[in-house]
Amino acid sequence: MTTAPADAAARSGLDPRARRFLDLIAAGAKSRDGAPTLSELRAATGGLASFAAPPPPVERCDDVVAAGRVAVRFYAPPGSGDAPLPALLYFHGGGWISGGIASHDAICATLSARGFCRVIAVDYRLAPEHRFPAALDDGRAALRAIAARPRRYGVDPKRLGIAGDSAGANLAVVLAREASAPLALQLLLCPVLSPLGQTPSRAALAAGWLIEDATMRAYWDFYRAPGLSRDDPRVAPLNSGDFAKHPPALVHVAEFDPLRDEGEAYAAALTAAGVGAELTVHAGLIHHFYGLGGVVPAAQAAFARVCDGLKLAWAAA
Repeated sequence: MTTAPADAAARSGLDPRARRFLDLIAAGAKSRDGAPTLSELRAATGGLASFAAPPPPVERCDDVVAAGRVAVRFYAPPGSGDAPLPALLYFHGGGWISGGIASHDAICATLSARGFCRVIAVDYRLAPEHRFPAALDDGRAALRAIAARPRRYGVDPKRLGIAGDSAGANLAVVLAREASAPLALQLLLCPVLSPLGQTPSRAALAAGWLIEDATMRAYWDFYRAPGLSRDDPRVAPLNSGDFAKHPPALVHVAEFDPLRDEGEAYAAALTAAGVGAELTVHAGLIHHFYGLGGVVPAAQAAFARVCDGLKLAWAAA
């Protein structure tokens, strides 16, 4: 995902352990010409799972099938039993082409245990074998199944939310806007909100920051379907226009993430539309910080703040 050390001057505010992590990733990366391959991208996402902090224990972790065809993993926090609880439908990152329930297991378990909610991780179909809109179709089917029979899944129907990281957050925002029943909240971690966005943070952090401009272009090429514009609101929800239809959001971005500006822009658009939006910029950190707690202590502390904020949001919902 990253191939070259970032400019030293731009890294002056970077957390030292995050800097060391980027240097190690760059040192171990193979030089390449042209766009990264599908196998390289998938291997990179799978490898990131080893850098997550060990999650706290959960009461239950069950793999089931929702809507007759979509694999999901249910997490329940300690002491929850069968009581109706707030719940997050979670979409993993990986550029729409990689990752899955296993790669994000520690992230989802931590959100469940520390956010004291049920987390329902969706194992949606991946591109390029299944291009747009397959992932959205799977997410839509899972959301409708949970929303139709929340008590069956131990979900408080008034506190059902949606969440995701990176490209998974993109899916979450698109699905949240079109949901037939209002959702309680969105939790978005380093969201992709415009696949080929042209923002100052994308330009300044184009290479050497874990996720790169070349990576994002490869993701888009694998995900898009013929005739689909990169500006279509179904892939670029910053272009959706009517932000009043979106649920309240907790938006978390990292200071040294190329995607930072679009997360900030989304929070600002929600606020301007009268929708509650809480933006947190995690200073000194990089993309996927929530999955790097095993090697970056500051990232582990930042993810704890994410979970604490989620728990407070449920209490207010």
